[in-house]
Amino acid sequence: MSKYPTRAELKQRPGILAGTSWDLFSSPSAGAPDKIDAAKRIQAATSVRLGETFGLDYPIDAFSPGMSKTRGAPEHHIFGNHPAHRDDYLDSFYLQGSSQIDGLRHRRSDEVGFYNGVPDEKIIVGTSELGIQYWSDRPIVTRGLLIDLDGFAQSHGHQLDHANGEQIPLSQLLEAISHQGISLEQGDSLMVHTGWSEWFLALSPEGKSRQRDGGKATGLVQSEELLDWAWDSGLSILAADNFAVECLPPVANSPFISTAPNDRGMMHQEFLAKLGLPLGELWRLGPLARRMSQLKRWDCLLTIKPLNVIGGTGSPANATAVL
Repeated sequence: MSKYPTRAELKQRPGILAGTSWDLFSSPSAGAPDKIDAAKRIQAATSVRLGETFGLDYPIDAFSPGMSKTRGAPEHHIFGNHPAHRDDYLDSFYLQGSSQIDGLRHRRSDEVGFYNGVPDEKIIVGTSELGIQYWSDRPIVTRGLLIDLDGFAQSHGHQLDHANGEQIPLSQLLEAISHQGISLEQGDSLMVHTGWSEWFLALSPEGKSRQRDGGKATGLVQSEELLDWAWDSGLSILAADNFAVECLPPVANSPFISTAPNDRGMMHQEFLAKLGLPLGELWRLGPLARRMSQLKRWDCLLTIKPLNVIGGTGSPANATAVL
């Protein structure tokens, strides 16, 4: 049984604490990965039965052009101080430009501010509050479970419509979970394979730009029920191979239009600023999904080691799955 309140119980907390997980974890910067304890890591290690490894990050310049209108590709420079030496550096490196984990600084709630009530003036360069370095110092190691929505849809004669930004309801996610025989436990990480990244990366540069300008991306439908399920299931992180985990644009009847006007009703503020539940985006899940489908098993040891950037709002996930 979870030692944490349900989301319905969180909504009964007084004042600005209503609907949040503020003050529930061991550190103000910990968030939902704090649900992973030593016993969970030991259990996760039992998922290693073949010794096969899968890197879950795309190259840092893979999404160029990508869906973001502000994040460009980094410029890689190599130089040498003498004939036997080489060194290198990056210019214009957007830490969330490719496969990434969103940190708790990534979103501010339009209603109650940053996670755990950290003041806006603390979310600047040179401060550490809510920074991504917390999960670098304490890497996220847990059991990873993969939901193959792409494979599930195809098995039912349906191809996800990435061009028009397929809106995936919670019911469809739960059907796939039931079909795969998966049971979620506290501290698990869930990875959702939609096939979106492989589809997008196969487009021409012109096609990628058209998709970006159209603003449509496949993802989960915004709903209170999805947030209830994600929190009450005990997830430590929710990751996907699409642009934002949730669908874009948000559905017209999103329940968060009035509470997250700056995000047009997205759930990011609820996940990050209120629940402290990090999101993984643009993960390279195709090879892992195909191997898991062959094996008819959907669990792995998952490690996530963000860059140690003090005060970072996000980072390449540096995620690895071990089967």
